[in-house]
Amino acid sequence: MYFYSDVQAGSWADRSPLHEAASQGRLLSLKTLLSQGYNVDTLTIDQVTPLHEACLGDHVGCARILLEAGANVNATTIDGVTPLFNACSRGSAACAELLLEYGAKAQWESCLPSPTHEAASRGHSDCLEVLISWGIDVDQDLPHLGTPLYVACVSQQIHCIRKLLYAGANVQKGKHLETPLHAAAQHSSTEIVNLLLEFGADINAKNTDFERPVDLAAPSSLVERLLLLHEATPPSLCQLCRLRIRNYLGRARLHLVPQLQLPTILKNFLQYR
Repeated sequence: MYFYSDVQAGSWADRSPLHEAASQGRLLSLKTLLSQGYNVDTLTIDQVTPLHEACLGDHVGCARILLEAGANVNATTIDGVTPLFNACSRGSAACAELLLEYGAKAQWESCLPSPTHEAASRGHSDCLEVLISWGIDVDQDLPHLGTPLYVACVSQQIHCIRKLLYAGANVQKGKHLETPLHAAAQHSSTEIVNLLLEFGADINAKNTDFERPVDLAAPSSLVERLLLLHEATPPSLCQLCRLRIRNYLGRARLHLVPQLQLPTILKNFLQYR
């Protein structure tokens, strides 16, 4: 399993009353404790803060109170987990948005646990949409995980796959030489395989074992049949034109497609709508 524990709560023995109030969403208790002088960033032995707890519990009100009191929005546990990671793990788009407004770092250059990959792996497309709106690199490639698109394909999270592809994720970038299509081919979802193919996935890409996606599909499965059919059928001119135009625009300018002086039907087509 790629991902981190569902509960980043530290040792129960050393949790403060502030941690308890934040984890249970008790706003009044939280305000009272802060007014009594409790340190807003008090730590457990695992360096878990009350803000970590509030975000893991999807308690937006508590998170806001803690941030207004000066909580460290980028605090990390001994495992490198941030409050934003916890929000994305829980699927709390509201907490994620709040944290980003208060200066949370959406992506780290190191191999700290990635909120983007976590959201993609768990199918939390709303969190992913929030992160994308704040300008994350949708192709962030972590050595131990690959890209968010690859992770979403491994976990079969089609809504997240769509979000990432619409945002311009590179359909060929996966984990080392393993592409998202390699990951998808090992499962039974023809819908996901079709989606990747629509966005130009290369059916002839080879992984480190020199295997193509079709080689990884279950024999006689619908996915294998689909890949073999696609191999024998050239892509349509419409598809090739759409891919060419989107590639020419580049990921950074895809959001400008609605502003092009084109008929609505063409703008929708370019956006896969």
